Amino acid sequence: MYKIENHKISDAARVNSHADEATYNRLYKQSIEQPDEFWAEQAKRFLDWDQPWSKVHESDMSQGEAAWFIDGKLNVSSNCIDRHLATRADQVAIIWEGDDPADSKNITYRELHEQVCRLSNVLKARGVKKGDRVCLYMPMIPEAAFAMLACARIGAVHSVVFGGFSPDAVRDRILNADCRAVITADESVRAAKRVPLKQNVDKALSECPNVHTVITVQRTGGDIEWNESRDVWYHAACAGVSADCAPEPMDSEDPLFILYTSGSTGQPKGVLHTTGGYLLGSAMTHHYVFDYHQGEVYWCTADVGWVTGHSYIVYGPLCNGATTLMYEGVPTYPDASRCWEIIDKHQVNIFYTAPTAIRALMSKGDEYVTKTSRASLRLLGSVGEPINPEAWEWYYHVVGDMRCPIVDTWWQTETGAIMIAPLPGATDLKPGSATRPFFGVEPALMDPEGNELTGPASGNLVIKRSWPSQIRTVYGDHQRLVDTYFSTYKGVYFTGDGARRDEDGYYWITGRVDDVLNVSGHRIGTAEVESALVLHDAVAEAAVIGCPHDIKGQCIYAYITPMHGVTPSDELVQEVRAFVAEQVGAFAKPDFVQWAPGLPKTRSGKIMRRVLRKIACDELDTLGDTSTLADPSVVEELIQNRQNKPS
Repeated sequence: MYKIENHKISDAARVNSHADEATYNRLYKQSIEQPDEFWAEQAKRFLDWDQPWSKVHESDMSQGEAAWFIDGKLNVSSNCIDRHLATRADQVAIIWEGDDPADSKNITYRELHEQVCRLSNVLKARGVKKGDRVCLYMPMIPEAAFAMLACARIGAVHSVVFGGFSPDAVRDRILNADCRAVITADESVRAAKRVPLKQNVDKALSECPNVHTVITVQRTGGDIEWNESRDVWYHAACAGVSADCAPEPMDSEDPLFILYTSGSTGQPKGVLHTTGGYLLGSAMTHHYVFDYHQGEVYWCTADVGWVTGHSYIVYGPLCNGATTLMYEGVPTYPDASRCWEIIDKHQVNIFYTAPTAIRALMSKGDEYVTKTSRASLRLLGSVGEPINPEAWEWYYHVVGDMRCPIVDTWWQTETGAIMIAPLPGATDLKPGSATRPFFGVEPALMDPEGNELTGPASGNLVIKRSWPSQIRTVYGDHQRLVDTYFSTYKGVYFTGDGARRDEDGYYWITGRVDDVLNVSGHRIGTAEVESALVLHDAVAEAAVIGCPHDIKGQCIYAYITPMHGVTPSDELVQEVRAFVAEQVGAFAKPDFVQWAPGLPKTRSGKIMRRVLRKIACDELDTLGDTSTLADPSVVEELIQNRQNKPS
């Protein structure tokens, strides 16, 4: 294990970055004290506008209402493609790495323009018009990016549904958004396994009468059923239309996309983002947080079915004229060297992934990393959940060879873009801390009674003022937006996360507020206990949840994945419990420890804590949909071996 310590800004980062500490302080101060002037300057710098705005912004945070760059007009597709053609038409826009290591291709900006225009014309020929919703249910292939950009080009609103969702989940999302067309593939491929996407769409559409078109990419050539009146082959249709399609002028507040995210009630929320503010947020944060320089190769490992893929595979990088890498497969196929081999193969400079992936790769051993070069790497990033300091240090020392700053980013589907993160040339790093707010973001900590906490404190994280890329509504249910985000604390956005602010003003995300346990009066963040568990040499990964307890109120239930070669035993359980008591305190000792060869994760690598909570609390009849899991079979094993079965 590596010593956990703070890391000063490196000389290389300080000299070469877009923002040093003085620049960060100056711009942040301006963004808070003169927000309209600040955002007007940034919108002119980062985006091309067809028509200027009449007013920078207006908002009513008590009603969850916000509008940015009012009356301004632009097109997202044009900003991501057309404006680059004069200077970088032959630069690679997208590097695609297939599931099979032998399968890859490069798409230039000129080729991207042609592909997007052709698909735009196909959609228009099928009757899709501005404002119509289009469902995308696709593998991680270039056509997924083409489809997003084609929708944006003609003013259609895309709703990307993650390719791991079940037919019922696809149906529900199509119906909620009233999608009129679907773009999919015959099958997807991950770790050499095929998923029948078109078959799933066919099942979903048996209850979706308003869908008139299904455009299907031939990815594998697998057998599929065909509806002549509805189904269209993607490549054949694109070959039969013009390679030119003028972009539709869009109002800054016109919808760009709907993306469904889990709700606490289990009913997904359709998060709606609009055009100008969202694109500015994703482009600006990509430029500053990843310190992107022209000519670099940037790789975000997310799936486009999640917001990270929207903002940091497609829209942010392409708006900035970057070269962005899309990977179809998983980090451990064919083996645990795959990510590092891809980095060497494509000379990746910036690598952005999730703590879950980092911990999984860490558990496989250093040799999978150290046998590769990774000399091209300059910056590392983390997204999706708080990264425990032990994994941070491993990432820094082993993957980054102690020369790559790590940007630990906090944000949400609802925020649209990164909200709290270090800037590599401006911020000293503390492992486990998301550090300081991005420009224009004014975070605060609140106590349960609604009082704002000052100085070093722990509380509920809120955002006090509107920002350009914020959620505009829950599609079809604005009251749900108000109830979920703007009612707990009046006049501010409630993130649902707990956080700690230290003496330097750095923010440490402690996990979802409903993941803060109250054990015998002690408030314990699940992330804190998980960090202590994975510090033990025998533990590769851990997930902690709370269960009701007659005496304590809540007790701690820990699921633990052992390191490779470690044999679980009762003695080891006692050792791990004592270790947590030593690291955090006796009150944090897990009451239940369950060995878990695998944890239920989505294919983007996020642990499905809802499922773990239901198992631990013996609420098996309300497990809900587990079709999004990378390996649904782990759930049955966890159920069989649960530690608190009723006697």
